[in-house]
Formats: sequence, structure tokens, C-alpha cells
Amino acid sequence: MKQLPIDPVLPELQNLLRSAVSAVLVAPPGAGKTTRVPLALLDEPWLRNQRIVMLEPRRLAARSAARRMASELGEHVGETVGYRVRMDTKVGARTRIEVITEGVLTRMLQEDQALEGIGAVIFDEFHERSLHADLGLALCLQTQQLLREDLRIVVMSATIEAEPVASLLGSAPIVRSEGRSFPVETRYLDRPSDERLEQQIVRSVAHALENDPGDVLVFLPGAAEIRRVEARLRERKLGSQFRIAPLFGVLSQEEQDAALAPCAPGERKIVLATSIAETSLTVEGVRIVIDSGLMRVPRFLPRTGMSRLETIRVSRASADQRRGRAGRLDSGVCYRLWTVQEDRNLKEQSTPEILEADMTGLALELAAWGVADPSELQWLDPPPAAAMAHARELLHRLGAMDERGSITPYGRDLAERGLHPRFAHMLVQAAALKQTKLACMIAAVLNERDFMRKDTGTADADLRVRIEAVHKIMSASPHKPHKPYVSGQPTAAVDQAHSDDGQIANLRSPALPGYSLDVAACRRIAAEGRHIYESHPPADQEPVADIHSSGLLLALAYPDRIAQKRADGRYLLSNGRGAILPDAGTQVISSASYLVAVDLDDGGAESRIYLASPVDAEQLELYCPSLIKQEKSVEWDRSAGRVRATTKHKLGALVLKEHPTASPTPEELLFALMQGIAEEGLDILPWTRAARQLQHRAGFMHAVDASWPDLSDEALLAALEQWLGPHVYGLKSRNDLARLRLTDILEAMLTWEQRRELDASVPTHITVPSGSRIPVDYSDLTSPVLSVRLQEMFGLQDTPRIARGTVPVTLHLLSPAQRPVQVTKDLASFWQNAYFEVKKDLKGRYPKHYWPDDPLAAMPTNRAKPRS
Repeated sequence: MKQLPIDPVLPELQNLLRSAVSAVLVAPPGAGKTTRVPLALLDEPWLRNQRIVMLEPRRLAARSAARRMASELGEHVGETVGYRVRMDTKVGARTRIEVITEGVLTRMLQEDQALEGIGAVIFDEFHERSLHADLGLALCLQTQQLLREDLRIVVMSATIEAEPVASLLGSAPIVRSEGRSFPVETRYLDRPSDERLEQQIVRSVAHALENDPGDVLVFLPGAAEIRRVEARLRERKLGSQFRIAPLFGVLSQEEQDAALAPCAPGERKIVLATSIAETSLTVEGVRIVIDSGLMRVPRFLPRTGMSRLETIRVSRASADQRRGRAGRLDSGVCYRLWTVQEDRNLKEQSTPEILEADMTGLALELAAWGVADPSELQWLDPPPAAAMAHARELLHRLGAMDERGSITPYGRDLAERGLHPRFAHMLVQAAALKQTKLACMIAAVLNERDFMRKDTGTADADLRVRIEAVHKIMSASPHKPHKPYVSGQPTAAVDQAHSDDGQIANLRSPALPGYSLDVAACRRIAAEGRHIYESHPPADQEPVADIHSSGLLLALAYPDRIAQKRADGRYLLSNGRGAILPDAGTQVISSASYLVAVDLDDGGAESRIYLASPVDAEQLELYCPSLIKQEKSVEWDRSAGRVRATTKHKLGALVLKEHPTASPTPEELLFALMQGIAEEGLDILPWTRAARQLQHRAGFMHAVDASWPDLSDEALLAALEQWLGPHVYGLKSRNDLARLRLTDILEAMLTWEQRRELDASVPTHITVPSGSRIPVDYSDLTSPVLSVRLQEMFGLQDTPRIARGTVPVTLHLLSPAQRPVQVTKDLASFWQNAYFEVKKDLKGRYPKHYWPDDPLAAMPTNRAKPRS
């Protein structure tokens, strides 16, 4: 076999594992650890003819690693070396090394916690920190500690910090391989570019092909960008010697193999890849790397309960791995489409998926394992508490988990199906509805990125259009008529299309103007749908699938995303958030009262709905009774000004229907009425002038003496039940409240002694020299006001006082027109000083009135002039 950089450290690893049960191996990309380590351990005495299981983060890497190891043994895959990945398994009776994807390990552990017959578990490329890798390692560690002390665990990585992993493995030894790489020249942008990504890539590819030798590996964030760059490169007509090869996870095995294979003589290859090509895979012939610096990762937000793909900057570790691809076989060059300054700001490591992903599947796996609290296991990074709480809530709603967080028998059934709990639940329920095939197709469509693209404007959000498109494209044939997939009126027409050319990526259809359909994606969806159906076949024969059941099936999978249309055309989700349907006027589904929104963003207060299907309220009530709760309520109806007793049929935050409830109890009426008064404020009560004055008089005494009750609006609102409750028992409406006598109610809050003191110290009126009884205004508790005509105060020397003569009132002395001409608390000073200036002004304006020269000797009057 060809010598690889990892070979010199293999004896050290072999010797360590003869006495230790765990080890960490750090080796750079291209060192050969993926293929050489399992083969090196195959004949170790501790293995005793048991199997080695090696985990790879991706299916493509798993198949590639198995084929390469089998080739080095001179065998075919499925003999000594095999693989197990979703929808594809090649193992045999003689298989000793199984390369599997991480979800497969979880299933193996759940079926046999002791992993009987397995001597070693190898975690390859652990630095990617996928959710399943973290979970698989946590479960394997517990198996090793409790059931299998002889089980070997090896963690391999290119860039991970080895010490924390070694500590997690119980101070495991660390083996390091220096590897071998050729020098790579790194070229940065001089300044940030405002070009579209596709334009930058195409320009960089053209420059590299002209100036640098070797094949080109381009790193792009996702399949959509790859297809756009591919289209632009083909438009440039580079020449027959240049082969463009996309490389991403959902391509067929043949397409992936073509991207990895060496070029024919005289040919140069341009590989357009996602981060799938960072590690594990060897892309033959590459000496040029063009790195967009972007990657796409799933992000779960507990606040919204939704996951979304986000395009983010790569970490420094990922960028270095990408660059290293150019120096595996010879010296190379790496074009980084960012500046040196931007490079300094890169994060050192990518955020582990466990800190940002949807925890629903992990929570169910832990419950099936028998762990209620994640802290019972060992983690590099424990699952976030908020995301775990949301996951448990959803699992409880699906019936997979009980109130204590323990798995139910139904939940165990869901866990064994190897699907996301939402889809597993949908499939189980679909069997009872005789719609298994439709449920499988829905799951397959939702597992794939949207394959329908609109040239301009907002794309049709109706999921049913996608389902019909997949079926009609896949069932169309030039030799036989199209068979209908669904019963009932079709929601959209899609032209039949047929092509034996696997390279054709897109179909434009006159039946869907402005749309292009990714035919390759349709084929993948169809294959995935068939795989799910074959793995979960219905017990009985089912009728033709009814596409109009899509909304109901989605409601079973996404009970938290059922959306109710509001009066203004916006939507309320059952999880309580708001949502809008972009360009609703052009959307067929906008006429539906209820939608199930499966693809939303989480921007702002309202999410935008990108993919949904309509559902009927009657379907929800008939087939989803466990989601609907009857909630009896007695509440204040602000618009009607009364208490209403209703029974609401609620699905989360949605009210499906409501009807009046007869005979609420007086206690329920009282509670609702108190709530209504608190919402409306005290002005809803029948305040009279006397009642307000009593409130203010008592407030004045409270300001003087804190032992008096506080009758301010704030205090009264805070203690409604205590002072008002006994007087409104049995009342229901604003009209009923109008019959209350607030003066009597407020007086009842005072003791007999306080009422006497109030009358003596805080009079309602003061009799002035003219004989008039003038009301005192106590609204300003610190300065009671007596508003009186100046002429009625003639002959009075001093300011009137209250509070047993201790507090002077503030006099507002009025003109004959009842307008203030002087404000004072010192009447004597007014007579001596200001009166004469005031007299001049008033005498000129009111000459018929009485304006004596000596106000203290004059006769007071409430007329223009005193009587003779």
C-alpha cells in the first residue's frame, strides 16, 4: 500500500489501545487517518473478531471511505469493509469494519445498549461537532462505564482542541500526526467586494484557470449557489477540456463519484462543493482552492420554536482546512474572497451544532435511552436548557412524552422509526387516515431544499404544488400516459417532462410561468419518499392519495405552526406568534381560514410564511381532538361593557369556536367584573361630585395622618376586591355598576370616629362673609382651594382655615365674571397691598359693581352692590 503521513504513528496508537480503552488522534486533512486507522486495528488482540464501527458525519464520506479501505484490501465493499447510511447499506456476513453515519450509531445503541459484537467505535472528523456525534459519544461513554469496560472509543479530528476531548474520555492519551502537506500560497482580496457571490466566483475561476495549474475546488455555502455558479460557468463556454462537477450531499452517488474521480488526460476539473469537501474526502487533482468563506448551518430559536438555515462566515479552522485541500498532492494556491482584515476577525472554531440545533430528536433519544436529565451523561457542551424545554413540550404535545418527561410507549414507537419525531408522528397517524404514501411524500419534500424557483417576485407558498410537481415529473414518460397521483381537483398543473440525461438540472414549464424546477431534486425526493414508504408500509391497502389531506397531515406534524387568519389578513400561529403571507393577493392559499406553515422566518414580530398548506377547522376538530382543549372562561367584554361567560375550543393560542356558557357562578362573575374594572379604570364607576370630593377630603387627611385609609385611584385599584367587591356581588355590566352609590361605599371605608373628624376638620363647604356656602376643592391634597368672588370676602380679616385651624385654604379671589384676579393664602396682606391695584382694574371693567375704599369696613355681597 502507498505510504501515508498517518502510518508512522499507527504503532503508537496500537500500543496505547492495548492497555487504554480510549484515545484521541489528531491528524491534519489528507494524513490518511480515515482509511488507515480502522485497518490498523483490525487484527488487534483485544478486538477478538469483533467489529469496528467508524462514524462519518456525511453519507458521501462514509461510502468513499469504505470503498477506499476495501480497495486497499483488494476486495469489494460489503466484504471485510462495508457501510451503512440512510437508504443505502452494503455489509455482509464477513464484514468487520462498518463505516456508518452518525444517526445509524444512535439506532444501534438504542437497539443494544451494550453494543455486543462491537469492539471499537471510532468517531471520525469529530471537530465538526454534529449533534449526532455529540449524542453518540455521550451514549458510548455511558455504555463503556456501565456495561462494556472493554469497549474502545477513538476520537479522530483534524483541528479540534484535543485536551478537552481527552479529559471527557477520562484523561485519554493523545496521539498526534504531523501529516504532510505542500506549500499553499494564500491570496486575499485587496478590498471588500460588492459583487454578487456568483460573479466573484466565476471571475476567480477564470483567473485561476488562466494563471495556475491543476484542478479547481470551489467552496460555496449551498446547493443553490452551486447551481447558479454552474449555470454562469456554462454560459462562458470554457471549452471541452474543462469539466464542471457539483459536489453536495443530496446528489446521486454517480454524480458524487464523478466529482471525486481524477480527470482524464488533457482535462481539468472545476469542483463546486459545499463544506462537505472540507474533510474526509479526497478530491483528486486539486491544486487550486477558491473559498467563498461562507457556509450554511441550521439555527434553532427557542423563542420562536423554529429552525432555519443561516449563511454565516466560516471559522478559521474551517478556512484552514479548505486551504489545505490545495496542498495535498503538490504546491497550490488558495483564493480567499475576503480581505486580510476580515480574516483577522474570523472565529477560531465553528459553534457546535448542539448549541444551536432543534433538540426534539435528541430529547426523544435521551428519553428512549432512559435519561430524563441530560446532565446524567457526559458532554463537551451540554444541550441548552431552553431548547430542551421546548423539545419536551413538543414531544408531550405529540404524545411521545408524559408530564414527568418520561418516554411513553407511543414515544418509543416514534423513536424506533429513525425519523424526526414530527415526521414519525405524522406517518403513524397517516396510516389511520389511509394516507401513508402522501405522508411519505410530504416528509421527503420537507427534507429537501425547495426545488421550485421563481425568476421574479414571491414564489407560490402552497406545498401541494410541490407534491404534484414531483409526482408528475417522475411519472411522466414518452411511452405511457400520465397517471393521476391525487384524487379531487388538482391545485396546479405541471407540464410532463422526461429526460434520460442526468445532467439536466432544471425544467421550465409553461404551466407554471416564471418557474424553474430542479429535476434532480425531484428525483431525490421521489427516491426518499419511496424509501420512507418501504420502511414504514401501511398494514392495509390504501386508496389513491388525496392531496387535500396535506394540511391535515402537516397539522399532525406541526401542531405548533397551525395558523389562523385574522380579520386584517395576517395570521396568528398556535404557538402565539404572528405571521404574514407575502404577496397574499397572488397566493391561492390566502383564501383559506387556516394554514399549516412549515417554513417561516423569524424576523421581527411576525414571521413570513414561505411554505404552507391549507387545513379545515372541521378536519382539525375531527382528527386532532388531543390538540383541542375546551376552555371555559368568564371574562370582561370591553366592547359590550359586560361580563361574558363562554366556552372556547382552543388549539394552542387559536380560538376555533366559542359559544355562551349558561349560569356562571357569582364568584366567577365577580372575578371577571373586577378584571374589567381594572382594565377600564375607575372612571367606569358612577362618580358624582360629592363622591369625588369625599375621596379627596379623605386623601387630604391621609396626607396629614398616614393612619387614615388611602383612597387615591391607585390605591383603590390595587384593593378593588376589598372595598368594592362586597357591593358588586352578582353584578354583570356597566349598566349594573351605574346603580352604585359611591359616596356611601367610600364612607364605609372610614370608621365612625374618622367620619366625625372628617366633617369637623375637612368641611365640604366654608361659609363666607356674604353668607354663601362655598365648596372647598381638595383635588390638590397639599393645598385645598376656595374659589370665591372677591366682593363676598369684604370685612374678613384673615384667611379661612381647615384641619381645626391649622391649614389655610388657598383663596382664588374671582372677578364678577368668575375669573381669578388673585391667588393667596394671606388675605390680610392682600387687603393691605394688592387690593387697591386690583380695585383700579376691576372698577374700570365693572363700574356698576361695588368697590369700596376700605374693604375691611365694607359690607360683603354676592350681588353687584350690597342691599341698602
